Amino acid sequence: MSGSSVSYRDRIYIIKDIILKLVERGELNQTALLSFCGLNLKKHKPILDDLESNGMISRTEESLGKRIITIYRPTQKGIEFCRNILEPYENMFPRRKNIDENASKMSFLILI
Repeated sequence: MSGSSVSYRDRIYIIKDIILKLVERGELNQTALLSFCGLNLKKHKPILDDLESNGMISRTEESLGKRIITIYRPTQKGIEFCRNILEPYENMFPRRKNIDENASKMSFLILI
């Protein structure tokens, strides 16, 4: 990959980033969540669907005029999964610095 600015993130780190961003913000609409996490809806929607079906995040739809807004929130199960599984995993296998410095700087904020 010479000269390419495209970076690859393992699925596990994408999952952690999604849950952490939701914990940090409380709730986010789908567009904001994907934007904050640097994700693409078409490519990463299955990850959101998996997280929801496994009870890690919740999704609600709200009407705004003729538009439907999808809102995501973290669940307690997702917070505990992040704290007990994902955080120790990243401590054991840290991300490479050139991949995503912001995510590795996000120390786990969940001391709830």
